[in-house]
Amino acid sequence: MLTAFTAGLLLITVSEIGDKTFFIGVILATRHPKRWVFLGAWLALSLMTILSVLMGQVLALLPPQYTRYGAIGLFMFFGLRLLYQAWKMPAQGVAAETAEAEELVEKAEKEMSPRQANSAWAIVGEAFTLTFLAEWGDRTQIATLTLAAAQNPWGVALGAITGHGISTLIAVVGGGLLAGRISERNITLLGGILFLIFAMVMWVEGI
Repeated sequence: MLTAFTAGLLLITVSEIGDKTFFIGVILATRHPKRWVFLGAWLALSLMTILSVLMGQVLALLPPQYTRYGAIGLFMFFGLRLLYQAWKMPAQGVAAETAEAEELVEKAEKEMSPRQANSAWAIVGEAFTLTFLAEWGDRTQIATLTLAAAQNPWGVALGAITGHGISTLIAVVGGGLLAGRISERNITLLGGILFLIFAMVMWVEGI
């Protein structure tokens, strides 16, 4: 369980910083009380984690060798893909992710009335909805699903939820200061290396 917890924690914490959901939290936190933004975003990511782990348990019904080799192959694919993306990226900036997040927030804000903008429930709901939709189909969701199929699901769930809490807290509390200093290439490179490490660990564990 400890291995699964550590894997989920590291995978999510590294992958989510600089992601679209990270910048949604950053932008919302500049416009609304941070505690409600954090609560909505973290609840959304926690729910997504639970759903991913449950879907991973469906995959776990397959023969163990298929599940393990599938997980190794998927992590290698993600790792190599992220390394390639990092190689093609400029040294600084996360303009694409920031612009996409800002567009989503602006659209949601226009649909809120002035009364809703001051409502805790409305803010939690906005953060929840935007974060959940942005996370659906993201590589971290697929990675969590795959990890839960090959590792202890309780450990993966607890690690991933904790990792989401850490990354969301960073986004909401200090994301504005951090955003201009994040290098998308370095974050992507680190994520790619991490995926490859997980692939190698799974391979070694199965020998």
